[in-house]
Amino acid sequence: MPIQSGGRRVAPLRAALFAGAFALALSSAALAADALSLRDALIRAAAFDPSVPATQARLDAAEAGLRQAGVRPNPTVGVDLENFAGTGSASLLDRSETTLYYQQTLERGGKREARTDVARAEITLAAARGDIRSLDLLAQVQAAWIEALAAQALVPVAEQRLEIALRLERDVSRRVAAARDPLFTGERARTAVAQARIALDQAREAARNARAALAAYWGGAPDFALDTTPFFTLDLTAPPPLGETPDLLLLGAERDVASARIQLERSRSVQDPTVRGGVRYFGDGNEAAFVVGGSIPLGRYDTNKAAVEQAQAMRVAVERDLDAARIEREREIARLTARRAAAASEIARIDAEVLPSADRAVRLVRDGFNQGGGAFTYMEVVEAERTIIDARARRIELLRSIHLDGVRLDRILARHLPLIARLEAR
Repeated sequence: MPIQSGGRRVAPLRAALFAGAFALALSSAALAADALSLRDALIRAAAFDPSVPATQARLDAAEAGLRQAGVRPNPTVGVDLENFAGTGSASLLDRSETTLYYQQTLERGGKREARTDVARAEITLAAARGDIRSLDLLAQVQAAWIEALAAQALVPVAEQRLEIALRLERDVSRRVAAARDPLFTGERARTAVAQARIALDQAREAARNARAALAAYWGGAPDFALDTTPFFTLDLTAPPPLGETPDLLLLGAERDVASARIQLERSRSVQDPTVRGGVRYFGDGNEAAFVVGGSIPLGRYDTNKAAVEQAQAMRVAVERDLDAARIEREREIARLTARRAAAASEIARIDAEVLPSADRAVRLVRDGFNQGGGAFTYMEVVEAERTIIDARARRIELLRSIHLDGVRLDRILARHLPLIARLEAR
């Protein structure tokens, strides 16, 4: 087993792009015959991702919000009737006065610019959330691929167990026929063979179920092969320098939205005047005149101060979340790196110490058992053989743990972003 030592904003995944990428993947991989690589699995799952249309709809909604944010307030057209249907001298219709007017509210304080800034920030936020959903999906697919490889790797171990059980049964049968062992020893050997066959069937079924769970990410069938070579090859390369991964970019987008909302709330504290112009018609004398007017709120009670403070508090909260996320990311990377190194060290010791020693013990016990003389019993042979099987199974479990921790590291470091970028380029 070889062991090696050693911010940009991401556009959301688009359904059309992945449809083309999926067709390319199908043409480049023989679906049932060739081994399914991780890249093939990721491309197929991305093409089948049901969240892509939802992400696109949210982006469309955010872009529509930007267009709406730049719209000015609607004007008002109205009519006033004065001295109409009164009493005394005002009861005559020809004493009425009619005013037709056009009224417009004038936004002050940069309200329109503040609204558009919020809308632009919300577009970035929607895109970042789409990227997070896509990366989470790819991490789930990668973990399912690892689980399928681990299940497939256990099949040869079960086959070896059956092979050992069959060999022991043959040896015991000869000893029982020669009256060197009692009959119940032969029954034990046959029972061990039956149990080994069941274990092999279960291992094969578990491998098939793991492939089915992986294929469910693209609605496929588990009739594909897997090459376990990547599973038995470890790459413990040190993580690259940390940049602004999509998780941090998401918090950065939330911070930008909060900052834009501060400006929006401040602009709302500025009172907007309303101006009016129109024509007044006098019923008495059939005369007309232009009239103008206007109004502005006094801003005596509602100064929007609390709303500004609320927006400022939200920005502070997001900034603290961003700082905490950076610290937590570094802490998680250190934890996963240390755990992978410890597991790799145990694997190295199993290879260097446990398996060679167990193999020597098996040869000695088996030779003594076959030579007769009662030096070793059947159960001692079984126990020696089981040590090798358990060591191989433990080795596979450690590899599974290392690779699953690697999936978490890949997700934290967003290592699948280049693949996403290439798919979008196509």
